[in-house]
Amino acid sequence: MNKRKVQSRMKLSASSAICFAALCTALTACDVGPRYVPPTATAPPAYKESAAQLNEGNGWTVAQPKDAADRGKWWKIFNDPELDALEDQLNIDNQNIKQAFENFMEARAMVREARSQYFPTVAVGGSYTRSQTSSNVGSASTTGTTSGKQSQLFAIPADVSWEPDLWGRIRNTVRASQYSAQVSAADVENEKLTEQASLAEYFFEIRGQDELQKILDETVAADKKAVESERARYETGVDDRISLVEAQTNLESAQSAAINLGIGRAQYEHAIATLIGKPASAFSIPVEPTASTPPQIPTGLPSQLLERRPDIAAAERTMAAANAQIRVADAAFYPALTLSATGGLQSSAIKNLFTWPSRFWSIGPSISETVYDGGLRRATVNQYIAAYNSDLAAYRQTVLTAFQQVEDSLAAVRILSQQIVRETEAVDSSRTFLALEMGRYESGIDPYIDVVSAQTTLLSHQQSLAILQVEYMTSSVQLTEALGGGWDKSQLPTPVQVTEKSAKSETAIQH
Repeated sequence: MNKRKVQSRMKLSASSAICFAALCTALTACDVGPRYVPPTATAPPAYKESAAQLNEGNGWTVAQPKDAADRGKWWKIFNDPELDALEDQLNIDNQNIKQAFENFMEARAMVREARSQYFPTVAVGGSYTRSQTSSNVGSASTTGTTSGKQSQLFAIPADVSWEPDLWGRIRNTVRASQYSAQVSAADVENEKLTEQASLAEYFFEIRGQDELQKILDETVAADKKAVESERARYETGVDDRISLVEAQTNLESAQSAAINLGIGRAQYEHAIATLIGKPASAFSIPVEPTASTPPQIPTGLPSQLLERRPDIAAAERTMAAANAQIRVADAAFYPALTLSATGGLQSSAIKNLFTWPSRFWSIGPSISETVYDGGLRRATVNQYIAAYNSDLAAYRQTVLTAFQQVEDSLAAVRILSQQIVRETEAVDSSRTFLALEMGRYESGIDPYIDVVSAQTTLLSHQQSLAILQVEYMTSSVQLTEALGGGWDKSQLPTPVQVTEKSAKSETAIQH
């Protein structure tokens, strides 16, 4: 073959390769299946409970609509350094948050797994074969070989295969993985918010238990003095024994209630220890009886809630991933093209293995199309369509639940604030009633049982007030949680960010 023919064939092969590559590039622009359209949700113009408190004109009031609490560290609005320190520990050592984060890291790794399909697969190996032909098969005259001859073969093959993404199957697989990773990222934020809110609630429950303990300790001290007074009056004959027994019964009842409070406080303390990743046996919170007052919590507008709740963001990203899966399933209706090549070195003598004549190669495309599958592909598409519709319903339910939780918390905070005002007045009235009754008893007008009744009334209202104040604080925490805790959808990592390679410290095995 002359030089011109060789050059002509080389040019033809190059032109064919260029045309084929251009065709593949054009085909890879195809992307079948339904386009994703984010769902819409109708938000009311204002929260009903916010309007209710404005109409009443007393008790609790909401702050002006603006950005919610301090982004990230929403608990700082309660202005409690001890709570701040506990929340900081939780964000570092809480095992549920760590588990959610590792699930997110797993989802990120799956994105890179899906992206690997964009690139060719290259395999390199090495082999050595020694063989002997049968002496009873053929002859040198008929086969060109010698019967019973031994031979050996050294080979270093390399295989390359690549499937162009003609119909968007790989692209949508990557998108589905990216959206799922975003779901996992939103789940991390939702888990953080849940754990942070639980810690704050337990913390204020402990403060409430300490306040109740203070009330009961004061009651026990007062009842002890009453018992001593009644004993002296009984021994001097001023009062009969029944008054002494009534005073003793009142004291013992208060002592029993004071002892019982230890159960709740211990359990809340143990719960906080678990939240911050410490053994319950090695953790304690100092006693500090206080009746905290929650700050004004800016609720913002209902339409903003859709951007502030990580669970809503997760539900929406789940829909996006489901839509991408539909497009992956649709791509199965179109033919698949595979480009493969094999080459390497092969020789019966190792000394000649790395010489130019030892090379071998083959290259060629293959295309396949499923003609009949018994309805498998259509059923697969229908499966993912049903999954998408289910996720749409879940999204809408999540939105409805979010509005419900905000309204529930707003109602609780509003009503409790009004109830606390009335209960405070009841405590003041009970104190006045006890003072008046003590005067009547000491002047001999009323029996001691009336004093006991007045004391019981005062203690009951004091306990009710302390419990209401705890409910007020925990409802404020729940309202902050329902509003998203200052989180915003803009903080959700983008598809590009979830595709980035993780740091070595994030992928190391922990012990």
